[in-house]
Amino acid sequence: MNMHAQPQRTLAETALIDAFGERLSLLPGDGAVMVKRDGAIEAIKHGLPTRRIESWHYTDLRRLLTSVPAFEADGIAKALDPVLDGSAVLPVLNGVSNAKLPEIEGVTVQRLSEKLTDGSVAPGLDPYGADDAIGALNTAFVADGYFVDIADGAELEKPIELQNLQSGGQTHVRLLTRVGAGVKAVIVERQAGEGSDALVSSVSQLVVGDGSEVTWLIVQEQSDTATHLAQFKAHIGKDAKLTLFVMNAGGRLVRQEVVVRMTGEGADFKLRGINLLAGDTHTDTTMVLDHAVPHTTSTEVMRNVVTGKARGVFQGRINVHQYAQKTNAKMACNTLLLSDDGEFSTKPELEIFADDVVCGHGATVTEIDHDHLFYLMARGIDEKTARGLLVKAFVAEVIEELDDESIVEALEARLDGWFLTHG
Repeated sequence: MNMHAQPQRTLAETALIDAFGERLSLLPGDGAVMVKRDGAIEAIKHGLPTRRIESWHYTDLRRLLTSVPAFEADGIAKALDPVLDGSAVLPVLNGVSNAKLPEIEGVTVQRLSEKLTDGSVAPGLDPYGADDAIGALNTAFVADGYFVDIADGAELEKPIELQNLQSGGQTHVRLLTRVGAGVKAVIVERQAGEGSDALVSSVSQLVVGDGSEVTWLIVQEQSDTATHLAQFKAHIGKDAKLTLFVMNAGGRLVRQEVVVRMTGEGADFKLRGINLLAGDTHTDTTMVLDHAVPHTTSTEVMRNVVTGKARGVFQGRINVHQYAQKTNAKMACNTLLLSDDGEFSTKPELEIFADDVVCGHGATVTEIDHDHLFYLMARGIDEKTARGLLVKAFVAEVIEELDDESIVEALEARLDGWFLTHG
């Protein structure tokens, strides 16, 4: 009989398990929720994922997560001005939602702590796979967040911004959104923090009703000492459109997962992403997209800028199921390396079980084109400014694909802010 010894737990794994025992009595949830929490902590007891797990091959969480901060009961975080002017803001401050909820016509908002207490969210706490470490961590510790329900046919006059803000310590938040049929909505997910070391897990779940159009913006600007582990999961209905824009511009250790399933014919999904990496940071964007029904389309474009000793990862897997004929799916990942010490790993995958499809993927890694640089400098532009213009043009191209001028201007302003600090 073969005996396999359990490897000795790391300091981070031990700290998470101990923290669960200490906080269990403080966490909201009925019996069904507590069963989910128990299952989640058991998964953590088996160990954080290592590079031996294929989906975590480039982000060895067991090695990279070296410490876990304590929960800070007296932490102070303040809501921020919204990315898009005039947005209705729903802040979660140090893991606690706002008790005074704004009134938005056609929208029902509930604190997630209430839905944990009555157990109505228990089915949604299940992991999406055997290696769902972020889902397990969040399920074990989540205490609050929001459930946003947009009624069928609602006409939203302004965007909604979901803010997850912290000032250090641990926070674990879940943001649930249901968009009814025939709705057009813009939703911003803001992830930010400041101050001391932080461990943040955030899971966003979205259901897009038939015939709806949703633009979802993830703006991640954590402090340079934070660990940010996030997951975005979505189901897209018949003739519905989802445009997901991801901007990673902060954090010491970041993993942003995108898990999308096309469940209705005629569904369309667009992913546009920018990873701005500097210093000695590690950022991983991992996507799994399921074309589960016929006549669906998707395009994914990632642009990455790497400076200093930063390390980046993009893993994208598109699954075309057997009955998903007439699928049209394209994926591209383009990286600009500005440092000899920087690294970026790209792993595109296609798994196709249908025979009448159009699918493709591509990846490029390059430096600044010296001919372009010479062209600008020959017209009197100094080298630093010329480099900045070329880098900004490289990433701004995907921002400009968004139809809304106000969104484009707001995101380009945040892009300028990053370049001002790291350019």
